[in-house]
Amino acid sequence: MANIKVPKKLIEVALPLDDINEASGKEKSVRHGHPSTIHPWWASRSLAAARAILFAQLVNDPGGERGWYKGKTKAQADAERERLFDIIRALVKWENSNNESVINAARQEIEKSWRETQQMYGLNASTALKFIDPFNGRGYLPLEAQRLGLETYSSDLNPVAVINGKALIEIPRNFYNQIPVGPAEFSSNNTDTLLDWEGCTGLAEDIRRYAAYIGAICEQELSHLFPKAELPREFGGGKATVLAWLWARTVPSPSPAANGINVPLVSSFAISNVTGREAWVEPVITEDGYEFIVHNEKIPAHAKKGTKKGRGSFSCILTDSPIPLSYIKEMGKAGRMGSKLLAMLVEKDGARFFLSPSPDHEKVALEFVPGWKPSEKLSTHPQYMGPPRYGMETFGDIYTGRQIAVMDKLSSLLPNVYDHAINSGASKEYAKAICTYLGMAISRSADYWSTLATWMPRGTVGHVFATHVIPMTWDYPEANPFSSFHCSWATNADWVAKVVERTYKEMSNGIVTQCDARAADYKEKVVSTDPPYYDNVPYADISDYFYVWQRRALKPFYPELFGSIQTPKSDELVADVKRWGDSANEYFMSGMTQVMAKIANESSPYFPVTIYYAFKQSESTDVKTISRGWEAFLDAVISAGFQITGTWPIRTERGARSRARDSNALASSIVLVCRRRGDGANTISRRDFQRELREEMPDALETMIGGESGQTPIAPVDLAQSAIGPGMAIFSKYEAVLNQDGSKMSVHDALVLINRAITDYLSPESGSFDADTQFCASWFDQYGWSAGPFGEADTLSRAKGTSVDGVREAGVVESGGGKVRLLKWSEYEADWDPTRDQRTPIWEACHQMIRRLNKQGESAAGELLAKMPEKGESIRQLAYHLYTLCERKKWAEEARAYNELIGSWHAIVAASHEVGHAGEQHGLDF
Repeated sequence: MANIKVPKKLIEVALPLDDINEASGKEKSVRHGHPSTIHPWWASRSLAAARAILFAQLVNDPGGERGWYKGKTKAQADAERERLFDIIRALVKWENSNNESVINAARQEIEKSWRETQQMYGLNASTALKFIDPFNGRGYLPLEAQRLGLETYSSDLNPVAVINGKALIEIPRNFYNQIPVGPAEFSSNNTDTLLDWEGCTGLAEDIRRYAAYIGAICEQELSHLFPKAELPREFGGGKATVLAWLWARTVPSPSPAANGINVPLVSSFAISNVTGREAWVEPVITEDGYEFIVHNEKIPAHAKKGTKKGRGSFSCILTDSPIPLSYIKEMGKAGRMGSKLLAMLVEKDGARFFLSPSPDHEKVALEFVPGWKPSEKLSTHPQYMGPPRYGMETFGDIYTGRQIAVMDKLSSLLPNVYDHAINSGASKEYAKAICTYLGMAISRSADYWSTLATWMPRGTVGHVFATHVIPMTWDYPEANPFSSFHCSWATNADWVAKVVERTYKEMSNGIVTQCDARAADYKEKVVSTDPPYYDNVPYADISDYFYVWQRRALKPFYPELFGSIQTPKSDELVADVKRWGDSANEYFMSGMTQVMAKIANESSPYFPVTIYYAFKQSESTDVKTISRGWEAFLDAVISAGFQITGTWPIRTERGARSRARDSNALASSIVLVCRRRGDGANTISRRDFQRELREEMPDALETMIGGESGQTPIAPVDLAQSAIGPGMAIFSKYEAVLNQDGSKMSVHDALVLINRAITDYLSPESGSFDADTQFCASWFDQYGWSAGPFGEADTLSRAKGTSVDGVREAGVVESGGGKVRLLKWSEYEADWDPTRDQRTPIWEACHQMIRRLNKQGESAAGELLAKMPEKGESIRQLAYHLYTLCERKKWAEEARAYNELIGSWHAIVAASHEVGHAGEQHGLDF
């Protein structure tokens, strides 16, 4: 069945990419209830993108000979495709994540396409669509497959990712409409309004109840470790709850004059920059050393500096002598690094204050030694692990004694929760589910309850994993887990409950297992996956940070999953030089090709495979490294037997106007669309490959940039990557493209030729532009908006079939004094009317459109287009070309103007129809 002809899917033809990218960007600001907040993980795609990509992967494209359906006109196919785009536009909105009518509309289209396919090939009509992602990670792709009605399977080698997946995909749908069984005295405030416990609201309520239950037990036993503070008279006196203790690491001063006193390593003495609540710490020298005094007032300039002098170097607070980084490392490895209390953030009756450190509070914290602490070793990876360089070699070294005691106690109480839930009428599986989420809440808390967390000047704790590393910190907060602070135990548990509570109530079945992707079962399944990349972060190393706590809490419930001391590392697919040395690249390529070959051979032949490639996953900023990784990944996919039929860039950056601010932003990730290459694929010569590019690329590019009507065009910033898809489809459908010497063409060389074909299509030299425009485009390429010699302009204009006087008459250049200069769009006539202009090159029309859009908006630009509808297609094509040229020359400001015109094209065309086209063109469909 490898060579069966199957319906082309929507994703293999076109996508409303701008809508998907805009929704992906907006989603980044969503917090409450978003699956990303259930537990930290380092790599994730947006839910909006995952949902849209999967829908387009499953739905048949309606396009004539380019798709499956014959007998349709191009206009009919475009209209039907636009209807499918409208479904995607609704589907990607965060507020529609649980909208039944929107989701059901998408499910119906998927089912309709699947029934058509079943009928074509005589498949069993009762066969359900099955989905698999062998690199579960955060679990977004299988989660969205569930939402769209597919029977879902996912797996991961990493136990932390497996638990993430179970929490999002496997567990919730098993407990819809569950009545809470947790202790009624710990009911949340909103339970009186919930009568039917619809969806997963009952499960979420039990997470909150049992979190409060074990939190109360833990607080009762450990409250002596978290004493209240005495408020000074100016703050009303009495007792106040400490929300956080702020600490600084210390080392013995290297200066002999300091007599070995431990001195602080402080990044900044400014502890709150919130307007009206500013606070700072003043170090005061005393007879026997120093002390800290906190001021709740505006911050003086000198307080912002701390004792830090440079990257990793400090000065002695007593003698001002330097403390070099090498000395700090030496003291850390000798076990001589300590901590000093800087300040305390307290709360009473809703008011918050910063207090000077209390010697009693400092003593309680520093003298406490927990009965147990994690002994697992931290990785010494030089790129991602900071603490071991300073003598912090085990996970027990990166927490305070109090932090360890609380997380250990909470973990030890989960069997109590399990027993209590069963005794209250719950099933064993439901009791296990509650414990799973509480275990995740404990692990989630570790992201804030650590000496590697940071203090944020807005008055909050910054979590450890702001980036893909385990960092070293100099000053750190220690939050009170039994307070109302944003990272307390109750708050961390509530974040988990909010995600569960928001689970869609009609999810299909989902199963998550621990498995090496090379051994996963792909038979007859739809595949969409986000695999590790060429120089990926070694997640096995950094996820041990959470694994030690999940193992402590959840091993009784998942003994096999948490059987090893740390996460599996030897089978992790990553080109890590630290682990594999010179063979790192070979290891990655070999393993990834194995996975891709298994997917190509076993997955459902009726659907393409989609694979995410994330440029921003890499810590590298070197263009050559990024390019090498991209080409290596394409090579692995093609070598595995895939034909690449699409490449779609997904961007998640946000801005006030994404089309403008992100006009030159690198895509966050590229989605590869792949089909298994047919058996008996032939070879082809380089010349024939180039011929096929010339023949097939124009139609594909026309569809991408919106067809003649300009519907849902791909933004210029995304076109270069998107257009690689149809080019690679030609390259990868053959066993090999042969160079003149008989050698196989490399992926790199194929990309060069594909990009050349894109440039040729968009170029004014293609023959679809007037002579004046061809001259202007060539002159712009050479001089931009600067003036150039008249002689060169005269020669060029003659070669293009026009003259300098002619283009000056057209109103697009300024000529005089032996110089020629193109006019900027801002210099064009304000009252220009194309119906009265006797010489209107496309160049002029394009820049007048840009002027009208920027000065008066989309409606006014539409009015202008209505007066020259026959020029619309050429205007848009020229804008694409000029954007590409500006991007290549790194002319960001110039590129933005062309990107905005394309981004607004759909609205401009709509506005032009409302006005009505001028003259005889009134009825044309543009």
